[in-house]
Amino acid sequence: MTNAAAADRQALVLGAGMIGTCTALHLQQRGYDVVLVDRREPGQETSLGNAGLIQREAVEPYPFPRQWGKLLQAALGLGVDVHYHLSALPSLVRPLWRYFVDSGPARYPRQVQAYARLIEHCLDEHRPLIEQAGAAEAVRPVGYLDVYRTGRVWEAAARDAERLALAFGLRCTVLDAAGLAQAEPALRHPLAGAVHWQDPWSVRDPAELVSAYARLFVQRGGRLVRGDATALTPHGRGWRLPLPDGAIEAPVAVVALGPWSDTLLQRLGYRLPLFVKRGYHQHYTGGGVLQRPALDAERGFVLVPMRRGLRLTTGAEFAHRDAPATPVQVRRAEAAARELMDLGRALDEPPWLGARPCTPDMLPIMGAAPRHPGLWFNFGHSHQGFTLGPVAGRLLAEMIAGEPPFVDPAPYRPERWG
Repeated sequence: MTNAAAADRQALVLGAGMIGTCTALHLQQRGYDVVLVDRREPGQETSLGNAGLIQREAVEPYPFPRQWGKLLQAALGLGVDVHYHLSALPSLVRPLWRYFVDSGPARYPRQVQAYARLIEHCLDEHRPLIEQAGAAEAVRPVGYLDVYRTGRVWEAAARDAERLALAFGLRCTVLDAAGLAQAEPALRHPLAGAVHWQDPWSVRDPAELVSAYARLFVQRGGRLVRGDATALTPHGRGWRLPLPDGAIEAPVAVVALGPWSDTLLQRLGYRLPLFVKRGYHQHYTGGGVLQRPALDAERGFVLVPMRRGLRLTTGAEFAHRDAPATPVQVRRAEAAARELMDLGRALDEPPWLGARPCTPDMLPIMGAAPRHPGLWFNFGHSHQGFTLGPVAGRLLAEMIAGEPPFVDPAPYRPERWG
């Protein structure tokens, strides 16, 4: 390879979460000399705080609710699954209205088809990276449970699960109250039943899995550096990032900064309709033991057995990304969870807070920047960045390298927002 050709195969990947780390790995596999940049160690932001699920069953993105009762409950601040800051609502009106429209019956089925085309590859794309990174011990292929408190809701959910399983090639088992009690004896509250999704994998420490992927990247010759990735600027025919010990330049730069992506992109003149759904988690120890993760589908929180204890994760908080924490949902979810089982005691630490990068049409933004050659976008994966990291990394790397993409990238291109 000539010096000029080698220079053309250099890339900066901005953001060392699951999406960015997997993008770096896939570019590296295609012969790129990659520098992966983050202000913290890999996996220490949004990737740290999720439920640790690789969700093969998540073929339907979370739509904007359309039931009046649910909307009223959210507006009055009475539920567990949704909370909001009044101060953030003016800036959220436009993206949330688009979110509402795209969740309607005319558009949502198309969004599901585009979303499902990514989700269907998640296990096949994680599997080789898990093996190569030596991280198999951290992954449990036990699926997870949607549990239901009331019979009519469980019956409707069971019918819907069977529909999804048939349409998308998923595996699920419907459990009645007795079957659920046998599967998870720690759930002591009288429950109507559950749906056991069998395909998902549960990860004991999601940040550690990202770290394992990052170590694999470094072992293969990649460079991992600390720095302010939002300081990227155009430079000549490429991109330049100033760092404390000198600037790095490359013809290719990938923005994989999750909820911080618009901090950089607005400075470059892009006004994409991104918004965040914030979420919290808290760990507990000394209580009952779950065999597999469980979502309380009627309250909107998840309980997950993890390395540090039982992790409780909340639903969505609509707020400014960097606003002070208001862990209302943690308190409400904890009270609801203690109805289900013995949580034990909370670990002596404040609830973790993170932000999910969301788009109104529920699809990620992946592709070439419309007005800046050499700049690429890979963010907006909402609730499923952890699930979709290897899929998104491969797809974007194929686009950058000029290879035939294994999934049609048209629905995810940035140009759809004008």
